[in-house]
Amino acid sequence: MPQAETPGTGVSPLPRLRWWTELPLILLVYGAYSAGRLLARGDVTGAVDHGLAILRLEKLLHINAEHPLNRLFTREAWLGIPADFWYASLHYLVTPAILVWLFQRRGEHFRAARTWLMTSTFIGLIGFTLLPTCPPRLLSAGHGFVDTMAQYSSYGWWGHQASAPRGLGGMTNQYAAMPSLHVGWALWCGVMLWAFGGTRWAKVAGVAYPLLTAIVVMGTANHYFLDAVAGVAVMGSGFLLTRPVTRAADAVRTRLRPRSTAVTGVPRAAGSPIVSAGCQTSAGERIPRQRTSRPEPGAEPGASPADAGDGAAAAAR
Repeated sequence: MPQAETPGTGVSPLPRLRWWTELPLILLVYGAYSAGRLLARGDVTGAVDHGLAILRLEKLLHINAEHPLNRLFTREAWLGIPADFWYASLHYLVTPAILVWLFQRRGEHFRAARTWLMTSTFIGLIGFTLLPTCPPRLLSAGHGFVDTMAQYSSYGWWGHQASAPRGLGGMTNQYAAMPSLHVGWALWCGVMLWAFGGTRWAKVAGVAYPLLTAIVVMGTANHYFLDAVAGVAVMGSGFLLTRPVTRAADAVRTRLRPRSTAVTGVPRAAGSPIVSAGCQTSAGERIPRQRTSRPEPGAEPGASPADAGDGAAAAAR
């Protein structure tokens, strides 16, 4: 609910946070994210071409770290299985948990943090739409990648198609790899833990979580190294746009506010405190007290103007 303006500043403070307004907003953005991934399937041939172009560029720059990591995770099940659980779970658990923690414990920072996350997510959707990309695990076997989630699918709830539950792989877009929002969201969580965690362990987790997530998405052959870099760039762009987006939202709220206060905020017309039947109110009263006003001499009900004049003359004597 909007609060009154701060005296002497002319600036309205931030609206009080309400979970019943924040939750639908977050669910709406996440729904748009999921729908955008699903609808932006693109051409499979074009997605494969984009994936191969990224792989060639990485080899040219000698930054194709996903190859050795994928071979390690494929060979060592004690690494590959936890990595698959990490990829399939934490993306959907840690980020909402951080949002709830910020809302309850760091409410003064929640609005900016939430706006940053949502803005970055929408930028990522633009990337999915304009550049559908085949992840390494879906390239032909000759490129040297193994889908660890398919290899270890008997250990988890996911199927061989994606990190979605078995039988639901067709309901997700497997070519929404560029940018990696797994890495982007993990970076956001890390920044929140580092900035507001308040303990040394929170700072350690803030550094470790995005770094390990980047290793996991490459080792499981779900993303290229440049996908992870693009995820970081998307979060950086969202951070820079947070203030403009917040100001735009405030401008919309300011325009809508006069419409709601035009009726309830009309000042009462100034007039006599006598409301009816001789009852009157004192200054600042909303409900009149039942007090009878004393009429002036000659002002009794039914008195004529002449009587009032006689009374005044008598008083003058």
